[in-house]
Amino acid sequence: MKYERIRALREDNDLTQEALGNFLNVSQRTYSRYENDERAIPIEILSKLADFYKTSIDYLVGRTNQKEPYPKN
Repeated sequence: MKYERIRALREDNDLTQEALGNFLNVSQRTYSRYENDERAIPIEILSKLADFYKTSIDYLVGRTNQKEPYPKN
């Protein structure tokens, strides 16, 4: 699964797909499709998720194991 970290972070924070969907202004079904890699996640949504979880987009999509966000220049 491409977006397993997004699911893991949601579950670790005891959040529902519906709650995240509401935060992102998408339906629960759309959010579910993001988690199951049935629909590409728009960059704006990935950015909101990274900010929400205080991490980086690279961490969310598995490009790095560094959970902390990158320092701002």
